[in-house]
Amino acid sequence: MRAATAVVELLRSEGVDRVFGNAGTTELPLLAEVAGAPDLSYVLGLQEASVVAMADGYARATRRPAFVNLHVAAGLANGLANILNALRSHVPLVVSAGQQDLRHLDQDPFLAADLVTLASPVCKTAVEVRCAADVPMVLRRAFRDAAVAPAGPVFVSLPMNLLQEEVGSELPARSALPVPGPAGGIESAAATLRAAAAPALVIGDGVAREDAVEEAVALAEALGAAVYQQPFADGVGFPPRHPLFRGALEPVNATIARALSDHDVVLIVGTHAFAAHYYTPSAAVPPNVTLLQLDSDAAEVGRNYPVAHALVGGLRPSLQALTLAVSGDELPAQAHRGAGQTRVTASAGVAPNGGCLDVRAAAAVLAAALPERAVVVEEAVTSAAALRHALAPDRPGTYHRSAGGGLGWGVGAAVGFALGSPGDPIVAVLGDGAAMYGIQGLWSAAHEQVDVTFVVLNNRRYNALRVGLSRLGLDIDPDTVPGVDLSAPVIDWLMLARSLGVAAVRVDGKDDLHMAVAETVTGAGPRLIDVPLME
Repeated sequence: MRAATAVVELLRSEGVDRVFGNAGTTELPLLAEVAGAPDLSYVLGLQEASVVAMADGYARATRRPAFVNLHVAAGLANGLANILNALRSHVPLVVSAGQQDLRHLDQDPFLAADLVTLASPVCKTAVEVRCAADVPMVLRRAFRDAAVAPAGPVFVSLPMNLLQEEVGSELPARSALPVPGPAGGIESAAATLRAAAAPALVIGDGVAREDAVEEAVALAEALGAAVYQQPFADGVGFPPRHPLFRGALEPVNATIARALSDHDVVLIVGTHAFAAHYYTPSAAVPPNVTLLQLDSDAAEVGRNYPVAHALVGGLRPSLQALTLAVSGDELPAQAHRGAGQTRVTASAGVAPNGGCLDVRAAAAVLAAALPERAVVVEEAVTSAAALRHALAPDRPGTYHRSAGGGLGWGVGAAVGFALGSPGDPIVAVLGDGAAMYGIQGLWSAAHEQVDVTFVVLNNRRYNALRVGLSRLGLDIDPDTVPGVDLSAPVIDWLMLARSLGVAAVRVDGKDDLHMAVAETVTGAGPRLIDVPLME
């Protein structure tokens, strides 16, 4: 069979049912094969950043690697920010791009570039196939590498001439993925935790990714340990209304150190220690703290701060073993096991019946209006804290954001979630600035007729810059700083959404917002709600 045919057959064997792409001439041999595969849908994005974001959401929803096909150097470059987001959030993607014909690649043909060098900084691995016979093996390896901890994006460059060559009839078989067991050194780590006077846990995104939230709760309860969540968390790693929960750490070393200084022993689980944003000269870990770290990625353990116990293994079995070693008994009963997502009522916010809302009021109304099973995809940077406080999501998989920091993820990711989790109400809560980075994704939402409610929290500015001025202690009127104001000209969200095929409405106060959300999450395709916020 031809290499392009082998690619399609291999995708089927990996359980792939969708190709997320924005293709060009170098991808035509593969597109021709996809066209003849009725079981393989092609999900078109109008810009590559949206394509990668859709694949990211789909991979998170289905919990298996998603396949992306981009167009040579320019298409790959357009997708890099969201590939970086996938790397930081450990989302398994196999990202491919068509390369120019190898027979004249050294002559610098149109569109060609060193794709491997371009992709390498934001991917686990990157490779260009140089022999048609290697196409199946390289792709099989890519799916394995994307899924094995730490999961993440893998890049494969596919020269267009190789896709038309013969590769034989046999595909390499799939290998079983390794199942990580408990870390070594559990007993000695447990002894340190048992001897602690004021222990604490720092819970990272890996806990939810590895289905270990219940186990983290069990260990915290066995120790009576305070629990913090990592800065810039991308999901639900610990029930926020649990009495041991102390909230998310701020992305500033000095404030992290102040929080951890109340403890003598701290166990970090499943996160990079620590993702600070604003610089302070102090270290995040005080000298009086004995640090333990557990991760399925050996490269993270002890990477930035020395640890007394370095635990490398699967988070779920390791936390189970730690809890048994700490308690010396059966696992404690979990009061929060299987608990539903807690909602607060709209009355918790200070929301006027008409006019612009403040962000806390808007968050409270959203929390009251969303159904229990709603999946929230959030890219609302400066509104995120108020939203998470109001929603208090306590079930993994019900709240997602990107930990990568690159804007333009939310619109496309919500479309991907809807494709991967049909039947669940998907609600994307977006800042107006962030939404504009990936607005082309609305067209894909309309084209695929997914049931997504896009809520734009519209403050008409890049508010993160205003917050940053305060953080950095810069004494300047924020209204005089260039690059902040988005109000001149005013973005007409209704016209913009409708031009891309998405129905849209602007709300006026809490009652309007509640009604709009309640109506749109019942289905009938994508809808956008423009929520003007107070200055």
